[in-house]
Amino acid sequence: MSATAPPTLLFLHGFAESREVWTDFTRPFPAGYRLLTPNLLGHGTNRAPVPDFSMEAQARYVAGYLDQKGAAGPVLVVGHSMGGYVALALAERYPDRLAGLALLNSTAYPDTDEKRQNREKNIGFVARHGLDKFMGSFVRPLFAPANRDRLPEALALLEDIGKATPEATIAGALRGMAARPDRTAVLRAAPFPVLLVAGKHDVAVPLADSVAQAALPPLGAALFLEGSGHQAYLEQPEPTRRAMLALAEAVFGG
Repeated sequence: MSATAPPTLLFLHGFAESREVWTDFTRPFPAGYRLLTPNLLGHGTNRAPVPDFSMEAQARYVAGYLDQKGAAGPVLVVGHSMGGYVALALAERYPDRLAGLALLNSTAYPDTDEKRQNREKNIGFVARHGLDKFMGSFVRPLFAPANRDRLPEALALLEDIGKATPEATIAGALRGMAARPDRTAVLRAAPFPVLLVAGKHDVAVPLADSVAQAALPPLGAALFLEGSGHQAYLEQPEPTRRAMLALAEAVFGG
């Protein structure tokens, strides 16, 4: 990275989310960091036609986005859930573009057969009943039981973003996630520091999977959150943010 280039953190949101989810989480970050928060293909205001919703296609889009933003040097990539799948695909294809990787409530494991079947069931549910009904039942279980009534604004934020997401994006992203391969080799071979953040009550990424993967990177660290489900950056923002900043300091210097 050149002497004039600011340390850059790239935040990749999850399925049926948008760049808006990072607003409150990133607000306290030091001004010396450059923060990039794109909308992934088909999400938020990124509404151009999407012929390919694979994680690889999303990673290619992110690489092009970095070029457009003039982020020539390696960046610290933070990926939540599906954003983590995209980050792993990016790391596999463009390892030199990463200075570090933080996986929030995400996994390098592929979908199980059961999870792939559930994704198809969700696509069918949306087709029959619409997005409003789907998001009304999809978001709440992502939070730890103790947080579901404690964080009504966070739940409403995710529901509103999800309801505004095109149905074609919902179906495409679900199938793109279902088709992704095992990328544990990316973690094992990572030449950069890797942080894994997991929630004890995460119904989407089993805690046991996170514990197993935390030991894979040569330069690895992990944060296991007792009071979090699948949305660590919303449920436990302060410890999650501290872990992110510690990683950034390790990657870019204090």
